[in-house]
Amino acid sequence: MRYLHRRSRRKAEGRRQRGEKLFAACCLLLTACWLLAGCAGVISEEQFPFREPTAEQLVQLLREKEEAIQTMKGLFRVQVKGPGMFFAQRLEGAMFYRRAGGLRLKGFNQVGGLLFDFTLADDLYKLRLPGQPVVTGRVADLERMEKVGRPLQLSLLAMGGAVGIASVAEGEEVLLTEEGDRYRLYVFSSPARDLSGTSRPTRRLWFDRRSLEVVQEDRLTETGAVETTIALEDFRPVSLPVKAAGADTILKPFKIVSQDGQGQGTLQVTFHEIIPNQELGPEELGVVLEERGNGRRDGHEAPGS
Repeated sequence: MRYLHRRSRRKAEGRRQRGEKLFAACCLLLTACWLLAGCAGVISEEQFPFREPTAEQLVQLLREKEEAIQTMKGLFRVQVKGPGMFFAQRLEGAMFYRRAGGLRLKGFNQVGGLLFDFTLADDLYKLRLPGQPVVTGRVADLERMEKVGRPLQLSLLAMGGAVGIASVAEGEEVLLTEEGDRYRLYVFSSPARDLSGTSRPTRRLWFDRRSLEVVQEDRLTETGAVETTIALEDFRPVSLPVKAAGADTILKPFKIVSQDGQGQGTLQVTFHEIIPNQELGPEELGVVLEERGNGRRDGHEAPGS
């Protein structure tokens, strides 16, 4: 009987010791996981700290990104919302861009039918709508076109964000400030004094402080109100066939939202594909304003006539 009692005690002691070892091992494992997670967080923050550029360096960065793209083509999905919007639906599109003012946008419905064909050279455009006469004019005149004008303006701003935010022109002044995890670069068409003076900014660019990518641009009116806002998201690396500025890839936003500052409409572009710096033929860019002598539908004379 004593033998059985001692044997039972030894088994119980063995189970207790094994339980203590298992508990200790679990605690050690959890501690290791916690430490590794903490280290990973620290490493991540150290790898992507806030960068501290000057205003001049940001301006130079804009120019380099602009010069890196000579041509671009892409496939995208777009949705336009707003009161009285002509394209109040989701549609598919294709874009073809060539530096120095060449752009073509084509929109299709869900079954592949053509909704519009818009070509642009410098500030002169040609718009084809199925079953209607061709419309030509200057970009500044788009706002006079009911229903279709504002969506096209928002589309042009969105495509500008995809190709590359316009750099600062010669003679323009800039002012750099910080706000949270973003830099805010004010662009003045005349020399900047201060934000409360008579010189008002015409644009406001928001840079991510880690990547230095432009994540938002505000176009401002003469009174300083926001006319249009462009938000850029979902940045992905895109290969460059020929290195530009010493790099063989460039980050491009695959989601762009253009919003009217007065609540007149919002346009969201989501790219399926972006291909930069491949040669484009005339069948892709189209022929812009072949006959400038033709009259326009709105009754104005054709540009150049």
